[in-house]
Amino acid sequence: MKLRVGVVGSGIGASHIEAFQALPEMYEVAALCDIDAGRGKAVAERFGVPVVVGSLEALLERDLDLVDICTPSGLHHAQAIAVLESGRHVVIEKPVGKSLAEMDAVAAAEAASRGRACPIFQYRFGHGLQKLAHLRRKGYAGRASVATAETHWLRGPAYYAQASWRGTFRGELGGCLTTHAIHIHDILCEVLGPIASVHARTSRRLNRNETEDMAVLSLEFASGAFATSSVTLGSRQEMSRLRFVFDDLVAESGLSPYGPGHDPWTFPDDDPAAAERIAEALADFSPLPERFAGQFHRLHAALTTGGPLPVTLDDARRAVELLTAAYYSATTGEPVALPLAADHPFHGGWIGAMSGPAGR
Repeated sequence: MKLRVGVVGSGIGASHIEAFQALPEMYEVAALCDIDAGRGKAVAERFGVPVVVGSLEALLERDLDLVDICTPSGLHHAQAIAVLESGRHVVIEKPVGKSLAEMDAVAAAEAASRGRACPIFQYRFGHGLQKLAHLRRKGYAGRASVATAETHWLRGPAYYAQASWRGTFRGELGGCLTTHAIHIHDILCEVLGPIASVHARTSRRLNRNETEDMAVLSLEFASGAFATSSVTLGSRQEMSRLRFVFDDLVAESGLSPYGPGHDPWTFPDDDPAAAERIAEALADFSPLPERFAGQFHRLHAALTTGGPLPVTLDDARRAVELLTAAYYSATTGEPVALPLAADHPFHGGWIGAMSGPAGR
């Protein structure tokens, strides 16, 4: 069954269109929405999308099965709810909402809709991370003890000049934690499970914007595992790296800045016999597509068979809860225990407390 898709937004939306069109037996991109008519027309012509409209309301008048939200972060929550209320499935770029309250509202809209909601976390479908999952399913890992994550990217004046909403809490919802490291933190949680405690430090001294451009997180997981994450937007060498230590396995990613879940991943072991057993266990690994195409491939199966979604609103809520706790910890200097209660001071959002003069 081929699903008819409408994409909202021509920025990252162009990469989404490319991924949908890489799966022509599963999807047809039938329409594109952009408030910038010239940009929308150019992207539509590039990919052969037949219809361009200027508003989400106009898009929802089309015959569509799925709507893909690729707009600025602050718009995701309301637009996702509008799509779900129309009875359609929705794909939502990260982050889905700017508070736990908004996440709960989207979940309520999904529960009341015929449609299903699938947030974007495309890096978890990289072959390297999928190899780790393959080994764990075979029992080659054991308990996790520690992990490290590094998101060391470069973002300077030219990046922020591209859009007035960048570098602001109201437009971007946050800085390096919200916009850049959210993917690598999703991978940490996908591998290690629920977080029990967060201690965060942030700074905005690199670009002097309203939002943070440096951060360090200390994480304790419900399993007892520990992890650290360092994030900067001032690295002259861009790289992302993950390293997991289990009782019986070590897993380490490559350095590709925008592919932390993708090969090459290594599984080093000081015991040559153990290393050989790991290599043999990977012999029957059967890869699916990666990145957006990998997520959309799995999404099609879920939507056409009623099976589990590749990424759920619970996953997206987990990411927003981590952001909520991290920003609260950064303002108070104290560790924050999870899960957060409905009466937590930041349950309705962190933007008001974090907004203010740049340069801290």
